[in-house]
Amino acid sequence: MLADWSATLTRELGVAGLTIDVDEVLALAGVAARAVVRPAAPLTTFVVGYAAGLAAAAGVEPDRAVREAIATAAALAGRA
Repeated sequence: MLADWSATLTRELGVAGLTIDVDEVLALAGVAARAVVRPAAPLTTFVVGYAAGLAAAAGVEPDRAVREAIATAAALAGRA
């Protein structure tokens, strides 16, 4: 179900072919929800995606941009 939703979403947003590690995104959402507060989950994943997109636009390899943004957010949530 999430793979289909992800494919539809990326296609409609004009980023078809984007590789999304759904389990990694969900794990980050879980960390934020438990360590900060439940509503932090969607906010965290949105900001991580936005930051990764900006980094990729600035020339950082997209997969690296995502990994680094996720790692930063997870570390911050661990300190919350």
